[in-house]
Amino acid sequence: MLLSQLTICTLISSDSLAQSLSQVLGSEQYIIHSTSSESEFFEVVEQHKQDLDCLVLQDTDTLPKVIHYLYLQGTTLPAVFLRSDSPEIPPRVDSNQQLASNQTTDKFTARSSAHLFHPAEVELSIHQLPEIGDFIQQAMTEFLSLAPACNLPRSSGPVYPNLAVANYSFLSKQQHRLAEKLRERLGYLGVYYKRNPRLFFRNLSLNDRDELLEHLRSQYRQIVLQYFAPGDTLNQDIDHFVEQVFFADISISKIVEIHMELMDEFSKQLQLEGRREDILLDYRLTLIDVIAHLGEMYRRSIPREL
Repeated sequence: MLLSQLTICTLISSDSLAQSLSQVLGSEQYIIHSTSSESEFFEVVEQHKQDLDCLVLQDTDTLPKVIHYLYLQGTTLPAVFLRSDSPEIPPRVDSNQQLASNQTTDKFTARSSAHLFHPAEVELSIHQLPEIGDFIQQAMTEFLSLAPACNLPRSSGPVYPNLAVANYSFLSKQQHRLAEKLRERLGYLGVYYKRNPRLFFRNLSLNDRDELLEHLRSQYRQIVLQYFAPGDTLNQDIDHFVEQVFFADISISKIVEIHMELMDEFSKQLQLEGRREDILLDYRLTLIDVIAHLGEMYRRSIPREL
């Protein structure tokens, strides 16, 4: 049985670079959507964004415009930036400067204090092109570790809150879809469970903690409201919620706290309506179900003996 292919969209303005990239990625492992202009790239992303696993973008002076478009569309994806080796091009600095320092491994660079798209973006120089497969995997690994309240580019305009919600929602769905694909390719011991401590809840800024908790409260509320209703998306919604809790290394006690806060809110509403609160006891099953999902995720993340 063939393994799931990874779908890559590239935006490369240089013909020679595009040809070299095509040769390097030319295998059955990838489905490639190659573009050479912004308009072509925007069209491909709009048509295939639910299927894309990673973006490979040439680092040119138009890249900020491309990233801005993706943000406005609520599209957050793993990203690899092909950096020019020319010394005339100065290093790019992000205006947010929200994190303290860059995180660098032996050959991968994931931006933090100067990210353009999100903290999990990875860049490589053109002379490292033969290794781009490793960089794509690194970008996806970092992406799966992103907290929903990660430092995405922010607009100062009044439209920002709606954009933030759209990006958080798309990020969560893409993480789940990509994790499922990588699980099929690599098994549970693949990149799916490589968490980034830098993005753990306890290591986030106070503002990012608040945003993440608010996002989780909203998701948990939706799970509770649909728990006893007919439908086939409940397990998927619980998985989305649990994945975010897992990657942020949030404690079970915090999940219990979110549950109790919501039950207290519902209790007050029922009292105002003159209705009995006994029904709330049934929602203990929701909490048990979520904790069971989280326990199973931790069990699967423990390396098996070879």
